[in-house]
Amino acid sequence: MNKILILLLVLLISFSCKNEINTDVDVSNIAVNVEIDRFEQQFYTTTAATLPKIKSEYPYLFPVYNTDSIWLQKIKDEDEIKLFNETQKVFGDFKGETLEIEDLFKHIKYYNKNFKAPKVITLVTDLDYESKVIYADSLLFVALDMYLGKKNPVYIDFPAYISKNFEKKQLVVDIATEISKRNFNTTRKRQFLDVIIDEGKRMFLIESYLPKQSKASLLGYTSEEYEWAVSNESQIWKYFIENKLLYSSDTDLRTRFVDKAPFSKFFIDIDKETPGSIGVWLGWQIVKSYMNNNNVTLQQLLQTNADQIFNKSKYKPKK
Repeated sequence: MNKILILLLVLLISFSCKNEINTDVDVSNIAVNVEIDRFEQQFYTTTAATLPKIKSEYPYLFPVYNTDSIWLQKIKDEDEIKLFNETQKVFGDFKGETLEIEDLFKHIKYYNKNFKAPKVITLVTDLDYESKVIYADSLLFVALDMYLGKKNPVYIDFPAYISKNFEKKQLVVDIATEISKRNFNTTRKRQFLDVIIDEGKRMFLIESYLPKQSKASLLGYTSEEYEWAVSNESQIWKYFIENKLLYSSDTDLRTRFVDKAPFSKFFIDIDKETPGSIGVWLGWQIVKSYMNNNNVTLQQLLQTNADQIFNKSKYKPKK
């Protein structure tokens, strides 16, 4: 009798879990070499005598049209020194970040055996928001001054919906996001469905790379924003269906529902309650439903077109 009960329990567990994707794979035996180069520590302690040496070691960071006097002036600039000191407070020994990056690189290599870990070079970029992370094959540049904490006074001029992600925990997410862009090609089709499923693929790839990160942080959402999306999934879907948006080629839909913004633009009363980029979140749900209901690999997913993914996803929003 006990054996029968155990067998029934096993079958019940198997049945209840069969549609859940396991992205938390074992990467403990995967070897990667993580090299972290704290360029900002070298640069802001450089003198006129040592400047030629650092320039020869990092020629790609010193445009030839800038004279030495410009670099020496930059090193002594009070605002630059303030940013440098702030980064050292937040990112002292960088040990925690190094472990996160190592785990990320292991996951990437698990899914892509040809991946070679880039050399990570940390910088201070004078709050260059557009260049927080730059991935250039063998090199990966990270602007530490963009991860000092959203409440840091240096971000006072940034809109809140942007500065909310200037957090230390988002650094590895931004690295994963940049690397993910190299691993699949977006479609040239302009239908809204193609756009959001492309975004969904990208999110599923990032989730596979960072299975321990919260779903909210992968999207750049707060926990409250993520919960809003989950709670209102059926209403979001209903709006898109009733307004026949999925197969629309209206380019404004990307601005309204995909691009970074303080909120998504449904043009109804609840707009300011919504998180931005809700189309990215929805595309991710469709792709996850597709992966739950089809026996395909991550690489196969990335090669599958939007119509096939949507038609085979059996996507049904939670009520």
